[in-house]
Amino acid sequence: MKKVIKSIAIFSIVILMPLLLSAQPEPGQNGDGSEVGGLPVGGGAPIGSGLIIMMVMGAAYGAKKVYQINKAE
Repeated sequence: MKKVIKSIAIFSIVILMPLLLSAQPEPGQNGDGSEVGGLPVGGGAPIGSGLIIMMVMGAAYGAKKVYQINKAE
């Protein structure tokens, strides 16, 4: 009987733990307690040049694959 009670207690604790230990901030607040708003995530860093570099590298990789396929035939 003690095993059943112990297993039910452990199961209940495991099931209820996520409800009791929520790490989310209150609605309308950031994690540090300040109000929602302000700078976007990443601080407004520009991504334009990185995007262009990524597209050029992808195009070069695709051209290499096409060249390899044509060379094999």
